[in-house]
Amino acid sequence: MSIRRSESAVKSVRPGAVTLDDVAAAAGVSPATVSRCLNNPQSVRTEKRTRIREAVETLNYVPHGAARALASRHTRMLGAVFPSLDSALFGGALEAFQNEVADAGYTVVVAASGYDPERERFHIRNLLESGVEGLLLVGNGRAADVYRLIANTGTPYVLTWISEASGGHPCIGFDNCAAATHLASYLCDLGHRRFAVFSGQTATNDRAVARLEGVRNELQARGLELEPDFVFERPFEAEAGRDAFRLLMARDNPPTALICGSEPLAYGAIFEAHDMGLPVPEQMSIAGFDDMWLAAQLRPSLTTVQTPRIEMGRNAAHYLLARLTGEEVAEPRPLETKLIVRASTGPPPD
Repeated sequence: MSIRRSESAVKSVRPGAVTLDDVAAAAGVSPATVSRCLNNPQSVRTEKRTRIREAVETLNYVPHGAARALASRHTRMLGAVFPSLDSALFGGALEAFQNEVADAGYTVVVAASGYDPERERFHIRNLLESGVEGLLLVGNGRAADVYRLIANTGTPYVLTWISEASGGHPCIGFDNCAAATHLASYLCDLGHRRFAVFSGQTATNDRAVARLEGVRNELQARGLELEPDFVFERPFEAEAGRDAFRLLMARDNPPTALICGSEPLAYGAIFEAHDMGLPVPEQMSIAGFDDMWLAAQLRPSLTTVQTPRIEMGRNAAHYLLARLTGEEVAEPRPLETKLIVRASTGPPPD
C-alpha cells in the first residue's frame, strides 16, 4: 500500500490537528505500529517504516514530545549549562558537542548561568525536570547537593574545562593549574621577576582559582612572590582588562609581566597599553589564556595558552552517548594544552 491510496485520509485531516491515528490511516498500519516506528525505527519492517515516514512528511505530523517521552522514556534531549554564551570560548565546544550528539539523534538544550551558582542550580533542576537524558557542565565549583540532585535522577553527566582524576566526577578537560604554571615558567625564563595577574572571579570559578594557583606555585618555586596588589579579579571583558591595566600601571614599581586568566582581559590590557603609549612587550609583556581567533590578529599578537575546546566538546559527546547506550566507559584522560608564543611577550626592560 502506498501513500497515494490514502489520499482521502490525508484530505480529511484538519490543519493543525494531525494525530497519530491520522498517520496510521494514511500509512495503512495500526497506531501501535506508528508509535513503535517513531520510538524504535529498527523494530518495524523497512517497507512499513518507509510508508510511515512518507505519511509523517505528507501530513507534517509532529509527535507530542511529552507524550512520546512518557511512552518511550526517552526525550532524545541533552542539557548543557555554560557560564556564558556571550563568548567564542564556549561556542566552539558547544558546536562540536552538538554536532556529535545530533548524529546520534539527540538535541541539545542550552542554558547560561552567568557564573552564578544559584542560577546554574535553577537551570540544572529545570533541565532534569524536562527529562534530559544527559548533562554537560563546566567546572566543579558547585555544591554537593546539586550532584545529589543529579544522582537521584540517574542522569549521566560530564564536567568539562577541568581534569580531576581523584575528584569523584567524570571530567573531560585539562589541568588549569599546570597550564598556568607552564606559562609563568616561560615568562620567568625570559627574565621576568615582577608579575601581575588579571583573574576571573575566584569565588565562583574554580578554573580561575586553579590558574591563579599555578602562577603562584611557579613564582614560589623560583623564590618570587605575587604581590596581592598586583592581582585583579575581574569579569571576562575587554573593558574590565582596560580598567585593571590603568590601575596596575598607577601602582608604585609596576611589574614587567602580566598574565591574564582569560583572553578578553588580555585584549583590554593591550588596547589600554597602546592608548597609554606603553610599548608591548618592550615595557610590559602580556599573555593570555585560551587562544581564541582574535589572539593571532592583535598587534602585537598575543602569547597565550591554547586550550582543547573542540576536542572537549567532541569527547564529552562521545562519553555521554556511550553512557546512554550502556557501554563501559574508561576514566577520561586529561587533554593537552599548548603554549603559543607570539609577539606580546619578550625579555623585561633593562
